[in-house]
Amino acid sequence: MSSVRLTMAQALVRYLAAQQVRDEESGEWLQMFGGVFAIFGHGNVAGLGEALYQHRGQLPTYRAHNEQAMANAAIAYAKAHMRRRMMAVTTSIGPGATNLLTSAALAHVNRLPVLLLPGDIFVSRAPDPVLQQLEDFGDGTVSVNDCFRTVSRYFDRIVKPEQLLTALPRAMHVLTDAALCGPVTLALPQDVQTEAFDWPEAFFSPRVHSFRRLLPAQDDIAAAAQALRNAKRPVMVVGGGALYAQASEAVRNLAETHGIPVAETQAGKGTLSWQHRLQLGPAGVCGSTAANELLADADVVLAVGTRLQDFTTGSNALYAHARIVTLNVNGYDALKGGDIQVLADARLGLQALSSALGAWHADASWRTRAEQLAQAWRNTVDEITSRRELPAGTLPYDGEIIGAVQRSHTDSHRHDIVVCAAGTLPAELEKLWRTETPGGYHMEYGYSCMGYEIAGGLGVKMAKPERDVIVMLGDGSYLMLNSEIATSVMLGLKLIIVVLDNRGFGCINRLQQACGGAPFNNMLDDCLHGADGVPAIDFAAHARAMGAQAEHVRSIAELEQALVRARASTRTYLIAIDTDHRRTTEAGGSWWEVTVPEVSERDAVKAARRDYETAKQQQHPYPGKSHDA
Repeated sequence: MSSVRLTMAQALVRYLAAQQVRDEESGEWLQMFGGVFAIFGHGNVAGLGEALYQHRGQLPTYRAHNEQAMANAAIAYAKAHMRRRMMAVTTSIGPGATNLLTSAALAHVNRLPVLLLPGDIFVSRAPDPVLQQLEDFGDGTVSVNDCFRTVSRYFDRIVKPEQLLTALPRAMHVLTDAALCGPVTLALPQDVQTEAFDWPEAFFSPRVHSFRRLLPAQDDIAAAAQALRNAKRPVMVVGGGALYAQASEAVRNLAETHGIPVAETQAGKGTLSWQHRLQLGPAGVCGSTAANELLADADVVLAVGTRLQDFTTGSNALYAHARIVTLNVNGYDALKGGDIQVLADARLGLQALSSALGAWHADASWRTRAEQLAQAWRNTVDEITSRRELPAGTLPYDGEIIGAVQRSHTDSHRHDIVVCAAGTLPAELEKLWRTETPGGYHMEYGYSCMGYEIAGGLGVKMAKPERDVIVMLGDGSYLMLNSEIATSVMLGLKLIIVVLDNRGFGCINRLQQACGGAPFNNMLDDCLHGADGVPAIDFAAHARAMGAQAEHVRSIAELEQALVRARASTRTYLIAIDTDHRRTTEAGGSWWEVTVPEVSERDAVKAARRDYETAKQQQHPYPGKSHDA
């Protein structure tokens, strides 16, 4: 067997460059890894940095400005590719590595693939301790990278070069397996990165990865079909797993053939077009009146590719009268419904279920009611998002701004991608944003990570350079992480960024008061101030300082005009607008459990506690509950 002598780092990069995937739409063979984000330091510049330079023609390296941001961009890239393509991220040791921890948790929660390659301390321990090394007084093998063990789906520390022969195939298995998918961390000690080994040439042969679809067991399909045949009021709730399985057509077919209305989660939004007559809109805490009314009255809920997170289930209080049938490729998630589980790929599972149902159809009256409620909800969305003129002295709120951004679409912009993550906007966008195509709505709400938005928008643009990417975020998220505006300008990857400035953390301020608390430490006006008082932040000036074009607007009309200029620009364009933090979309929504103190001197807290205890009586105590269906 022929061999080639390479350093560990050179072998790693060469292996990554050889991984391929077949594009299901075009049939084209593509590299699995779209590139490597890198911020170099003494823990990776000499080893991995030299290897990346050698292979820069086959595997591009992108420089970012913040480690967490570049990992978020890599995760967004994978999400935009429906987990079929991904990126790697490398940092130095110490703070460069630990800056990745938030992103690793984000990828883990959202079941998204990213390969993390933090530098590590010397295995030889010759210069021990090195700069930035954390010393554990009771364990000499520990480094800060051990923190990644709990937020990685697979973790390994490469202490001898030849360990890559087993570690890399295992890493690829996790990154490409629908059930295991999540972050992989390979910690790379800096001395081992530079050590040479005689590698078998075959290890670097191109490897084409197929994304296997798990077939459902016939007994599981039969049980799920029987539960639906016994149902009179079924509802399907689709999550991100339906999108990743490219199951949009299967969802639409099951809905139409069998008269089952469809609700969606944050991750599943876009699976079924917003204008489909059986599209109820979002379920749960950020849900529509249509979806939540039918879910509260449903006798069977078919949960497809969803983690059944508390926002989807109304903290397990929403599906009061329903049996839960889960269809999920991940056994851990499938168990959450507690009733009937179908362990399968969403597309194959739905196709098999539809076949098993045959000519069965939900009650016509249920379908009629669903269609009427769905249309009424679309009318509500129209009314909210069409407002242009506001009373003098009234600031717009998120819903009205969403309407203006949506109106900026033309036929050539039908495939825009909106990106968001945290604060008030996720609720408003899930309710009000109209999505026609799978992938047109990119929300990170599994981890709800403030600061994801701009970096995530960059990753989406890298994945879909032909589409306009619109990043919507609040001032709080912008201030947490905005540095990748400079990266987008540097890479020539244009983003349209709309900053809604409500001068603080408006979402949590409202939650604070809903729990009986006094406004405190959330809005800038409610914080302790120094001699100069509340800062006046000019977001447009800040963005211009990083190379973007930017402007501040004062009304919906000005926003619409600015969006025309932003569309025409060839460079990242930021628009800032002041908003009212007190107004939100009142329609829709459901209870969400946030605990309230049992004891307080405040009457408002006591009242909120009474309401909380009343609401908890509707909560299902545990999965596998008995039902009155």
